[in-house]
Amino acid sequence: MSGHVSPKSTYYAIFGALMVLTLVTVAVAFINLGSLNFPVAIGIALTKATLVILFFMHVKYSSRLTKMVVGMAFFFLVILLALTMTDYLSRGWFASPRGTAGAGTQVTISPPAPARQGAGETAPSTSPGH
Repeated sequence: MSGHVSPKSTYYAIFGALMVLTLVTVAVAFINLGSLNFPVAIGIALTKATLVILFFMHVKYSSRLTKMVVGMAFFFLVILLALTMTDYLSRGWFASPRGTAGAGTQVTISPPAPARQGAGETAPSTSPGH
């Protein structure tokens, strides 16, 4: 421990900020932002996680080694979220000739088409009376 003692007002302010961000999260959940729903939710969650890590876990007042370890963990978390976002945002880019090929696509198999007639063969009559 670094020996730093934060005043109670700091903890109350951070707690208040976390509560406000939680209310913002709930409010945004009821608003249709289109393709921005997921990025906004992740942005709010990362902000809340940063506040918890810095103040409640006392990383803000820790040694440089602790800050580096936490920073690297946060860096790799951002990489994983960026890779997730590339998958999430690119869904629906590929469209097959028979429609979308996204998740949940129902593929049906139709019966085979009738065989083609050769050059010397005659097609059977389909008219009534023959």
